[in-house]
Amino acid sequence: MQRHFQEVEHTADWAVRVRGRDLAELFAFAAQAMITLVTDSTQTEPFPVARRIELSAPDVETLLVDWLSELVYLHETGDVLFCVFEMEEVTSAHLRATVRGRPGIPMKKEIKAVTYHGLEVRRIRSGYEATIIFDV
Repeated sequence: MQRHFQEVEHTADWAVRVRGRDLAELFAFAAQAMITLVTDSTQTEPFPVARRIELSAPDVETLLVDWLSELVYLHETGDVLFCVFEMEEVTSAHLRATVRGRPGIPMKKEIKAVTYHGLEVRRIRSGYEATIIFDV
């Protein structure tokens, strides 16, 4: 399986650089990167829990932080690790997606927060890129 992200050296926290052909792919790959890096479990079917997420924000960076923070919140409050991200609509100010996952998968690292530190969703030749820093 090809990884659409790379870990980036960072002093105290944890950072990943993610690229996608469009915003929907960037947001899905950001979620996959976060899940891949916080769990040892291999996510295999079935994914019996589905949840629809709809978010709005004043800009794309806030939307990205809200999206990842919502996934962390859903794990913390419902003990469900969402592993499949069906992005239905992602614009610079709105996101609608269905996420699928399984309960009972622990995180090996606890994410305290998805940060805005240095966060910029940039347009690049092949689509979009963002470096996301997590407070762990």
